[in-house]
Amino acid sequence: MFRAEVKTARMKSHLEKPNAAVPPDVRERARKGTRFRNWGTILLIASAWSASFAQQASDPPRVFLLNAQKLAETKQRIQSGDKSFALPLAKLESDAGKALQQEPLSVVTKQPTPPSGDKHDYMSQAPYFWPDPQKPNGLPYIRRDGERSPEINKITDHRTLDQMEAAVRTLSLAYYFRGNEEYAAKATQLLRAWFLDPASRMNPNLEYAQFIPGVNTGRGIGLIETRGLADVVDAIGLLAGSKAWKATDQKGLEDWFSKFLQWMLESKNGREENAAKNNHGTYYDVQATSFALFLGKKDLAKLIVETAKQKRIALQIEPDGRQPLELARTKAWGYSNGNLDGLMLLARLAENLDVDLWNYQTKDGRSIRRALEYLYPFSVGDQKWTYQQLGGFDGRSLFPLVRRAAAHYNDEKFKAEQSKIPILDPSDREHLLTAQ
Repeated sequence: MFRAEVKTARMKSHLEKPNAAVPPDVRERARKGTRFRNWGTILLIASAWSASFAQQASDPPRVFLLNAQKLAETKQRIQSGDKSFALPLAKLESDAGKALQQEPLSVVTKQPTPPSGDKHDYMSQAPYFWPDPQKPNGLPYIRRDGERSPEINKITDHRTLDQMEAAVRTLSLAYYFRGNEEYAAKATQLLRAWFLDPASRMNPNLEYAQFIPGVNTGRGIGLIETRGLADVVDAIGLLAGSKAWKATDQKGLEDWFSKFLQWMLESKNGREENAAKNNHGTYYDVQATSFALFLGKKDLAKLIVETAKQKRIALQIEPDGRQPLELARTKAWGYSNGNLDGLMLLARLAENLDVDLWNYQTKDGRSIRRALEYLYPFSVGDQKWTYQQLGGFDGRSLFPLVRRAAAHYNDEKFKAEQSKIPILDPSDREHLLTAQ
């Protein structure tokens, strides 16, 4: 109790005694003083509560791929009446309105049943494998790299997972910036259906992902399909504090991701993907680091990103910036972009651990920036892409990576390169994520 409140309480106690020898004028002044001090105390408490609430509203969220400080800055500016974000905010809310119509999604709705006999197990078919025309039953299937078989659409788990991730990502961002509980409630419903509800939840493994008919029942390569779960981790952080997101939900998701990470680290499929030398290894690291951060396993997360210096960057990128394992694919431009995207995501995660992958460079010049510099001339038409690219070449796919790198490479050379990149659409949600 504050000292002034103690003194006021004592005076009030004395005044309430019927035979107290206190002059009427003193009693009246004391009574008024008591009232004044009580209101002062109330105002003091209210002011402190208001300040605490305002601080809580501007506190950075617990996210790892997204930049928490930038998100908090954007939110504070929106709340203070800054109209700079009117267009991307309107577009985000429009997208969130559509996401509100999304029915809960689940792995159990697929038609085929995994070899385990349990539809709660995720299942998908290898996209680039086709029936062998030389065999009566087509088995075993043969590889046609870069050509997606329409058969894969018969199993819906991959598609529904992508839909869930996209909806939750949009709804959680809209809730964070707008505070509309309807968005949080819908995101929570979708997360519960996919991860927690006994009737619909996914088992935390990928034993049967990207199987090849006639060859196997699942492969480590299938882990590439859950790379979007790193966005789900951030969505959980954005939902914190909403009425819909309960402590039991948080605990349930932590338990799910703990089991999934353990499966990644210990299973045959997980170990195979960890050993992959191309983009699959990169996205394994992105997922494992994100999940480890979410679970508070900072030592594990730091070990992964430190090891990535040699295991991913030095191994995958040549001194001139080429990524040979991606260039060998039939969609060499797409895979080169995709792997670089993954390395940049890993670099962003590493920032949470005070590890700088953005500027890491081997003695002979292998680095994330060098890979970007190699691809840049092709993206703006200064050089012609001579490697194979099924479906056609589109240099614009590199532009988001150039914009993302701008926060880390501020020298004149990079600024000159960036000047050739078209400005970001005013309604793009990236403005909200970067406070620009």
